[in-house]
Amino acid sequence: MDSGYHRRCLLLTVVIFLLQVQLFQAVTLAKTQVPLSSSSSYNTSSRSRSSSLRGRELLGCDLFKGKWVVDSSYPIYEASSCPYIDSEFDCLKHGRSDTQYLKYSWQPDSCNLPRFNGLDLLSKWKGKKVMFVGDSLSENMYQSLACMLHASAPKAPTLQHKDSLTTLTFQDYGVTIYLYRSTYLVDIVKESIGRVLKLDSIQAGDAWKGMDVLIFNSWHWWTHTGRLQPWDYVQYGSTISKDMDRLEAYFKGMTTWGKWVDLNVDPSKTKVYFQGISPSHYRGKEWGSSSKNCYGELQPIQGSTYPGGLPEAQGVLKKVLGAVQKPVYLLDITTLSQLRKDAHPSTYGDGSGVDCSHWCVPGLPDTWNQLLYASFI
Repeated sequence: MDSGYHRRCLLLTVVIFLLQVQLFQAVTLAKTQVPLSSSSSYNTSSRSRSSSLRGRELLGCDLFKGKWVVDSSYPIYEASSCPYIDSEFDCLKHGRSDTQYLKYSWQPDSCNLPRFNGLDLLSKWKGKKVMFVGDSLSENMYQSLACMLHASAPKAPTLQHKDSLTTLTFQDYGVTIYLYRSTYLVDIVKESIGRVLKLDSIQAGDAWKGMDVLIFNSWHWWTHTGRLQPWDYVQYGSTISKDMDRLEAYFKGMTTWGKWVDLNVDPSKTKVYFQGISPSHYRGKEWGSSSKNCYGELQPIQGSTYPGGLPEAQGVLKKVLGAVQKPVYLLDITTLSQLRKDAHPSTYGDGSGVDCSHWCVPGLPDTWNQLLYASFI
C-alpha cells in the first residue's frame, strides 16, 4: 500500500482519539454540575461536593423521594402523654378533631424507611451530646424528638431552660439533647443605629462546640418584614444597608455558617446535619386550590411532586452546602413536607390567625426524626 494510504489511516486514528477525549471531558463535566435556579448572580450552577449532600442514599436508595401512604400504626406517641410540646404545636389540645393527618407514613420509592426505635437511638447516642441550632422549625423537630424518645424511655428526663438554651437529659443513657435558638445562625447586634444583622459574623458559635451531633436550620425568618423583622439594618463587610435581597442575604449568611463549620468541626468527633428548607402553605394556587392557605386542608397531596415547585431558597442552600469542605448531611425534607398541606396547626395553634408555617406535634416532624434516625443505622 502507498504512503498516502498510511497517512490517511493515521490521521483518521488521531481524529477518533480526539473525539473520544472530548466526549469523556463533556460527560465528566456534566456529572459535576448541580442544576440551580439562575434567577440571580449568587444562585448559579456550581460543582457540588458529594460529602455535603450525603443523606440521599443512606440505605441504598433516595429516602427523600417517595409518597405518603395511609398507615394506621401512627402516631407512635400520644400528645397527651408528652410534656414537651409547646402549646403552638399542640393541635389536638386546641380542638383539632380530624385526626387522619396523624395516620400517614412516608414511603420512599425504592426502599422502606426503618421504623423509629427510640431505645436503639438512645443506645447509639449513649454518652453523647446532640444539639439543634435554629429557629422555631428547629424547635418543632426538637420537641417531636423529645416526645418520640420519651415514649420509648418514659422515665422522666431532666429538662432545663436558660436564655437561648433548652437542655433535655436522658440520665439512664447519658444522652443530652440541646436546643439553641438562633433564627439566622449569624449575629444580630444592638448598636447606636439600631439592631444590625451581621451576615459575616457568628459570635454565638462557641456554644455549639463540643457536640457529637449538630443539626442546623435557618430560613423561616429571612423573609420576615415589618414588625416581624427583628433587625433594623443589614451589614456585610463594611457595607451597612437598610435592606437587601433576601435570597442574597441568605446566601451570604449561610456561607458564613459554612465557613464556621469548616473552621470549627472535626468530622471524626462531630456529625453535622442541615435540617433543610421547611415549606409553608399560604398560596392555595401552588397546589391547584382556590383556598388562600392551609386552612381546611385535610389530606396530603397525592404523588411525589409538589405542583408549585421547589422554593428558591432550596437552590441557594444546596449551593452553600456544595462549597463546605467538611461533611454536612442534608435532611432534604422540603418536597415531602410540601406534600403535607394538611399537617399545619392552621387555626389550632396557640394564637390568632392561620399558621401554615409550623407543624402539629405529633405529626410531620416525627418523620423528619425518623429520617434522622435512619442515618444512624
